[in-house]
Amino acid sequence: MKNLIKNLVVATSLLIASTTLAAAELSKDYKLLNPSQPTSTKKIEVLEFFFYGCPHCFDLHPGMSAWEKSMPKDVELTYVPTIFRDSWEPMAHTFYALESMGQQHQLHEPLYQAWNVDKVDLSDEAKILDFVASRGIDRAKFSAAYNSFSVQSKVARAKLMIRSYGITGTPALVVDGKYLISGLQLADTIRVLNEVIAMARKDHPAESKQTAKEKAKQ
Repeated sequence: MKNLIKNLVVATSLLIASTTLAAAELSKDYKLLNPSQPTSTKKIEVLEFFFYGCPHCFDLHPGMSAWEKSMPKDVELTYVPTIFRDSWEPMAHTFYALESMGQQHQLHEPLYQAWNVDKVDLSDEAKILDFVASRGIDRAKFSAAYNSFSVQSKVARAKLMIRSYGITGTPALVVDGKYLISGLQLADTIRVLNEVIAMARKDHPAESKQTAKEKAKQ
């Protein structure tokens, strides 16, 4: 029943977001990064800086998951686990280890639930190993990935990105390395995200034309 009510709230919020005509306002709804940051894709890049134990990230998660399923084809969403203190680092290792194993999407929701609903202690590798193993993940393979050089490198890069992008809280969305969205309610976040993507699309003429052609065929 609780999940049904939550899904209805999310659906209503997204409907409001899609029909609201108010234009996103600079400084109020989003900020411009100075300097802007390079992107890693030819598509319009959307970065979500998050932490599984963040209640605001948990609240945004259903809306972002719904948005991701129907996001434009010229947009690419990338999650960036945020590390503001040492105790957050194990979750960054967990995220990238699961990603390297192709299991990140499978456990994205359960990790949010474990932290915010079930209050599971996931503060160190041993506890995390028990949790992922209970979800069908091979313990030895996960441990190897968790401690691998590639995952350590990605965690280090995430820390660098947090500083470079000036991220001071979660959740935070960065569009195309230029636009920072944070501190908004769910419906406003999705609305502003869509509007800022439209702004960013003007700098991607090739992708914009392709998207227009795809829409015309539908």
